[in-house]
Amino acid sequence: MKTLRLGALAVLTASAIALTMSGASAHDPDTPEGQAAARTFMADFQPAERHAVTNTAAGVPCVNGKADIYPCKNVDLLSVLPLAQIGGGNGNDIWGWTDPSSGKEYAIVGRTNGTAFVDVSTPTAPKFLGNLPSNGGSSSWRDMKVYKDHAFIVADFITGHGMQVFDLTRLRTITSPQTFTADALYKDFGPAHNIAINEETGYAYAIGSNTCSGGPHMVDIRTPKQPKNAGCVSQDGYTHDNQCVVYRGPDTTYRGREICFNSNEDTLTIVDVTDKANPVQIARKGYSGAQYSHQGWLTEDQRYFLLDDELDESRGTDKRTKTYIWDLASLANPVHTGVYSSPASAIDHNQYIKGKYSYQANYQAGLRILDVSGVANAQLSEAGFFDIYPASDEAKFNGAWSNYPYFASGIVLVNGIEQGLVVVKPNLGTTEPPPAGKKFENTADVQIPDKGAAVTSSVAVSGVTGKAPSALKVNVDIKHPYRGDLVIDLVSPDGATFRLKASSNDSADNVLTTYTVDASAKTADGTWQLKVQDVASADTGYIDAWSLQF
Repeated sequence: MKTLRLGALAVLTASAIALTMSGASAHDPDTPEGQAAARTFMADFQPAERHAVTNTAAGVPCVNGKADIYPCKNVDLLSVLPLAQIGGGNGNDIWGWTDPSSGKEYAIVGRTNGTAFVDVSTPTAPKFLGNLPSNGGSSSWRDMKVYKDHAFIVADFITGHGMQVFDLTRLRTITSPQTFTADALYKDFGPAHNIAINEETGYAYAIGSNTCSGGPHMVDIRTPKQPKNAGCVSQDGYTHDNQCVVYRGPDTTYRGREICFNSNEDTLTIVDVTDKANPVQIARKGYSGAQYSHQGWLTEDQRYFLLDDELDESRGTDKRTKTYIWDLASLANPVHTGVYSSPASAIDHNQYIKGKYSYQANYQAGLRILDVSGVANAQLSEAGFFDIYPASDEAKFNGAWSNYPYFASGIVLVNGIEQGLVVVKPNLGTTEPPPAGKKFENTADVQIPDKGAAVTSSVAVSGVTGKAPSALKVNVDIKHPYRGDLVIDLVSPDGATFRLKASSNDSADNVLTTYTVDASAKTADGTWQLKVQDVASADTGYIDAWSLQF
């Protein structure tokens, strides 16, 4: 069942924009099903709103169930920046970027006609920095993710769009709004519905493109401005969305493997993509009530997966917004254990899990925040919400398209189709973990010679008074085909050495882990080094990135 992308065509037709579609497109507007989907989306289309809330001293608190004009629960409003002030069009997807050098937070806001970049480091007074125009036309479907300080952007229903690559460090010096150009353009696909990135491995997955039978088109982005085709996942056809991770969950068979969890229209499909030339489908599982498997996210322990179905509210007898709960104790046999039914009746769209909460963008019901601490018993509960579409909570395509909840500051970004950028701050009690301390990172590649001299990569730490912590976190990302060859040390500013890893007979590839070091006797400020040596022959690799978390 492949209808949902047609909504984009409907909106674009309404805007009198001519589009051409590949013959391999998963959504054919000439079919009765496709035409019905287009009519449905057309009926819901509304122009962008102009309501703004900016430059308040401390935002607008949620009091007695309201913040400004918006219904709410345990979520305060910080600002609303309408689409007219960030480049126009209508809104779609959204992501965020934290500058590792300054800690400033930025919103990357998808729109029908381009991508806006907004400084939200003062969240009550967001600052529009500029627009990256769409490559070749407008589309209701635009998606973006971030890796190594670069944004990777795709769009559906634009034949030659490809994947735009934008260096986010360019935003550091912007003082007035700019019109940007992309730093690179990947052209091995044209339209793509969505993009996912595994930041641990440095691979992007373009989803719903005109290649790979609509399945994940894999791209090596480890050198961001030089993306390279890495292959296809096409065994199960069209994928609407996915999450790809280095697996650390309970199924020991697959620990350390790169696994993609694909929402494949009517199934949850799990694929091992460790070998890009030979992806292996582990499981393909349907579920009761399936209408359109849209998107989902893993709990942080990777034991459970929460899936949203985009059409079950409008087509099912129970109109309440539903979240499908999966137990992944065995990746080869995922088990659908239950369904959470929301008090609202809107369509669910995109959700992301941070800590014990799932942050859901549910169209007309806005941002809904679920407590997932009872997921082992198939129990979820609503902890808060912020309804950016107060007019109604119907199962229609208006309101909150997506959200981004991962900033250390605790703010959450919401992108509304009509509303634009909405910045909020949940107040969920003391159960949220405190914001992380300062992070210092080096993402420059350093080659590790085969059985050669040790190499180093430096991180300059500043602004951290006193001694380093007794539990200093050292995040290491090293690409190497035989990690047992490697000896890894952390070197403090005074030259003291902390052994992180000795050589061994471990034949697995890559070192993607976090070490904890008692560095409390050392001054925090100064230049720290990651020292790596390959002590055996036959394999080479490189330091991809590493960081210190104070």
